[in-house]
Amino acid sequence: MPNAYQQLTHRFQRLSRFAHLGAIAGWDMQAMMPPKGAAARGEALAELRLLRHQLLTEPVVGDWIAEAKTLPLSSSEQANLHEITRQYTLATVLPGNLVEAQSLAGSRCEHAWRTLRASNDWASFEPLLKEVVSLAREEATLRAEATGVSRYDALLNLYEPGMNSAKLDTLFGSVKTWLPDLIQEIMARQARYPLVTPQGPFSTSLQRETGLDVMKVLGFDFEAGRLDISAHPFCGGVPDDVRITTRYSEDDLFSALFGVIHETGHARYEQNLPREWRGQPVAEARSMGIHESQSLFFEMQVGRHPLFLKQLRTLVLQHFPQQPALEEDNFIAWNHRVTPGLIRVDADEVTYPAHVILRYEIERALVEGNIEVGDIPDLWNEKMQASLGLSTQNNYRDGCMQDIHWTDGSFGYFPTYTLGAMYAAQFMATIRQKMDTDEIIHTGDLTPVFNWLNSNIWNKGSLLATDELVKQATGESLNPDHFRQHLITRYL
Repeated sequence: MPNAYQQLTHRFQRLSRFAHLGAIAGWDMQAMMPPKGAAARGEALAELRLLRHQLLTEPVVGDWIAEAKTLPLSSSEQANLHEITRQYTLATVLPGNLVEAQSLAGSRCEHAWRTLRASNDWASFEPLLKEVVSLAREEATLRAEATGVSRYDALLNLYEPGMNSAKLDTLFGSVKTWLPDLIQEIMARQARYPLVTPQGPFSTSLQRETGLDVMKVLGFDFEAGRLDISAHPFCGGVPDDVRITTRYSEDDLFSALFGVIHETGHARYEQNLPREWRGQPVAEARSMGIHESQSLFFEMQVGRHPLFLKQLRTLVLQHFPQQPALEEDNFIAWNHRVTPGLIRVDADEVTYPAHVILRYEIERALVEGNIEVGDIPDLWNEKMQASLGLSTQNNYRDGCMQDIHWTDGSFGYFPTYTLGAMYAAQFMATIRQKMDTDEIIHTGDLTPVFNWLNSNIWNKGSLLATDELVKQATGESLNPDHFRQHLITRYL
């Protein structure tokens, strides 16, 4: 008879296979499914989510966990048992009917959002979001009561274990003291050098070919993944079948291209999680902050590096004719522009934290019950004016309706973007101490950099807690000074 630990690994292998099906069906829902399939797909995904919840929360799983803790396990097995226990504890807090209701409400809201955002229709979107928020508050209350933390922190813990709003307030509070002046200083400096605007149209098919070329340079495994189109760029699927998406505009050459670079960072992480532990919780990504660190490492630390931009320009010119905007100096400067804008995913890396902090402050107040859904548009406009000097009055499409995250109740996710930017800067600072990154990027062969990421981040999965992972990789806990210094060095 298998012992209790082996029973657990078998159960989680089954759960992983069901999650695999859900991930591919979820990708299909956003990238391929015809509109009339939405209701039936939402019901199917809700049924699958409920089945996984039932398998995870059966009382026998708790019995196995208790017995497994008495067994002589290796350090890796102990780490896996820790993650099994964490997932079990998180799941048993929620009743099955809430899990199902959240899945159905999220599917309805997300599907409607695709068309309602395009038509700037907040009035029709608001009641759908209210339902999602109501269920998220119910979840947050149950989790908070079980763990003794605030409602928002209980949801934040789902995406970034070990983080809380007190730490975020310190980190983001510091950023808010220096970011506005830095933005103004960089913009004043850049204003002295007028730029030539790229002139479209830029064919979608040629943009796609350019993106595929860049993915090859960045080491994406095309036998274990693919690139498609969706309303909002994302990385989905599973490690052996990673699905990344982008969205194209024939007026903008770079939005989709850097979206592809960003999602390729996510994909490389997924494709290189510890294969020997596949199907177990310890083989999953450590946290969304670490996940975002990889996408932002690719997009910002490497992708916006002047020497990489030179190579990117060469790839672009293989598909698009030369024009003044694509001259080397202008190409690099254009991709280093710091300009406050309305859209988070198109933001430069200097103004990006302002977008994240705005969302963090709103979603925290929303989950805690300090504001209601109807307050979001005016609060969004107020915070955009204060942080970036821009108005979103009556412009819901480019304001509070622009992101997909809240449509399925992913409250607590947004802070991980700026945490990821901080981790990415810290990882690059460490890599620079170990190798000549400028020369490596100049050669076009990024293998040494990827090898470091694989050894220190990707292949660790969830074997270590986030803080321990970062300390082992860099010699210190998260240090936001690396991020600030990166911005100063690159832009000033």
